[in-house]
Amino acid sequence: MLTGKTVVLAVTGSIAAYKIPNLARMLKKLHCDVQVLMTRNATQFINPITFESLTGNKCLIDTFDRNFQYSVEHVALAKRADVVLIAPASGNVIGKIANGIADDMLTTTIMACPCKKIVSPAMNHNMFHNPIVQDNLQKLQRFGYEIVAPDRGMLANGDTGDGRMPEEKVLLQYILKEIACEKDLAGKKVLVTAGATREPIDAVRFITNHSSGKMGCAIAKAAMLRGAEVTLVHGHMDVEVPMFVKSVSVQTAQQMFEAVTEAAPEQDIIVKAAAVADYTPKTVADGKIKKSDADLSIPLARTRDILSHLGENKQPGQILCGFSMETDNVLENSRKKLQSKHCDMICANSLRSAGAGFGVDTNILTLITEEGTQELELMSKEQAAHEILTKLTQLPR
Repeated sequence: MLTGKTVVLAVTGSIAAYKIPNLARMLKKLHCDVQVLMTRNATQFINPITFESLTGNKCLIDTFDRNFQYSVEHVALAKRADVVLIAPASGNVIGKIANGIADDMLTTTIMACPCKKIVSPAMNHNMFHNPIVQDNLQKLQRFGYEIVAPDRGMLANGDTGDGRMPEEKVLLQYILKEIACEKDLAGKKVLVTAGATREPIDAVRFITNHSSGKMGCAIAKAAMLRGAEVTLVHGHMDVEVPMFVKSVSVQTAQQMFEAVTEAAPEQDIIVKAAAVADYTPKTVADGKIKKSDADLSIPLARTRDILSHLGENKQPGQILCGFSMETDNVLENSRKKLQSKHCDMICANSLRSAGAGFGVDTNILTLITEEGTQELELMSKEQAAHEILTKLTQLPR
């Protein structure tokens, strides 16, 4: 995913430095070139050899170290960097960068980097809330630095407060958001539905389906990585909502209908990947479903068709994509759906195909448009999400 990309990890003097070797390892697994800068204080918490072993690159500390591969190392590295992550970022280094002080290899290189710079503060709760530190963070934000909000919890000295550096997987997502994909959807608004709705029968039971939300979340994440402003309207899911995506949680089909139709007019692309429970229990006089042991039937009413409503009320230039999960006559039924729902594209798959459908991490899709069909082979849902978005961006508007 990050082949050909260079990430600079700038490590300062904080106990949270122990997390960064694992982040370096995670980046290397994504085939990234990882360069590590350390302050002298940081070497008191972790040995530079650790980073050199993990990254295969010399860990840079001393501005005047002559054992350099490049003649002016901080300038050469600054030119190569695609993104810089300062983590952990101590109050001292935050203050120096915010006020233009470059007195070591780390601050000198950061000052010379034209790329995006991300700062993850890590310090005592009281130090983090010191108005001088807060002013310096606000100054960095004005200069285009992105600030990662610290977590709240037990700190190194035993106090409880906010000042903890987030876990490595969170920091990785900030890096991926910046450099994982070309930003071909920058400036676009994308609405995705995902997961399964639940229609209550009584206080205990509900009608639902097997949707895990994996495909919808993969599309939402892919759109975010490609620069879009993403809203995810979702029912019950087996996966977490992707970071940097606006989440709207619903339970019933009616709630999803209302949330989607409210947000739809402002969207450039809408992808309905949610598997809505097609029927809801009919109401009775007292508002409850009554049934005897002898009669297990439940009166049902058809829910509102979200995709049809979106198609009938599509805005000029708006792209609408739906999903069609079939057991028989997949292409024929999906083409009918393309016409009847007024969609621009239908993503069709068969529940009979191994590796496709609910709950799994892979999918086999056929992308159907007015111009024809494109069959995708078995691939991860993340890969399929990018194929879907690429196809949608190529459709006439």
